[in-house]
Order: sequence, then C-alpha cells, then structure tokens
Amino acid sequence: MAKKDQLSKFISLLLRHHPEAAGITLDEHGWADVNELLEGITRTGRKIDMGILKEIVASDNKKRYSFNEGKTLIRANQGHSIPVDVELKERKPPELLYHGTAARFLDGIRAEGLKPMGRLHVHLSKDTETAVKVGKRHGLPVVLTVYSGKMYQDGQTFYLSENGVWLTKGVSIKYLGFSDTN
Repeated sequence: MAKKDQLSKFISLLLRHHPEAAGITLDEHGWADVNELLEGITRTGRKIDMGILKEIVASDNKKRYSFNEGKTLIRANQGHSIPVDVELKERKPPELLYHGTAARFLDGIRAEGLKPMGRLHVHLSKDTETAVKVGKRHGLPVVLTVYSGKMYQDGQTFYLSENGVWLTKGVSIKYLGFSDTN
C-alpha cells in the first residue's frame, strides 16, 4: 500500500502544482488527459496503469481527485498552486467553519489573518476533527474558528469543493476565533 500512497502523492503534485514533472499539461479547468498522465508517470520510472489509477482515486480518503464521466480526464478537486479554474460553484457557508494549522504559525495569523500562501484559496473544514487532522500535518495542531456566516454576510465569497473542503480567498483577523485551549 505504501507504493500506492507514494503514487497518490506524486499524482497530487502533478495535478495541483507541477504537471511538467511528468511532461503533462492541464487545461484551463485543471483536467489532464488520463492516458497522458499514465504515460508521463511511467516515464518517471513509476509503475502505474488504469486499474491502479482508478483504485487510487476511489480509495483516497481525502477524495482529492475526480474523473470526468468517461474516465478519459482526471483532475485534483482543489489545493492548486497553479492558476486553474476547477469550476467551483459559490455556496453559502455554515455560520462557523474551522481552520487547522500548527501552533508555530499563530503569530503570523494573529498579525495578518489567513492567507492562501502558495495556493489559490484558504482551506476550511466543516468540523473540528478534520481541522485537527490538517493541523497535525504541520506540527502541534491548533484549530481556529472562522466566522464564515458573518464573512458571507459581509460579501466574502465561499466555494465548496467536490470533496467537501470549503474554500475562500482569505480570512481577515476580525473573522477568526482563537482559543488558547487548542
């Protein structure tokens, strides 16, 4: 299974950040031709075929990828650092969302709010459990409360990705709740 996890991470790198690492291209909506992706990955010395790719897409616990209806195209659902339009639809968020981060980033967040950093959007979770998991990837986890209902009321745009991640361009400090008990 470790090989599939490594392949999944490599596919994520290709479809979200560096398609050129396998000599593939993405269209303006982030779609890659499946055959081109498989050939590109194979050229890097990794073993993959359509069966393995389908299994990676189906078993990914974060639901990072989507196929088109005919399974001829694939894309990452969100998390891009390259400019693509994954055709997100604007949605009204719940009153509260959550952002998982590491304690070492709190000073910067307290000073400037949440920024997308190298990505196109700030990622928010609908529950604290997911936010804790996200935060753990970066160090000692901290969960911030985002007053998304108020942000939306004040004109901020929100999107809900195919895999349930809430996205927005940024979160001003005035919409963040910090808890020292995290």
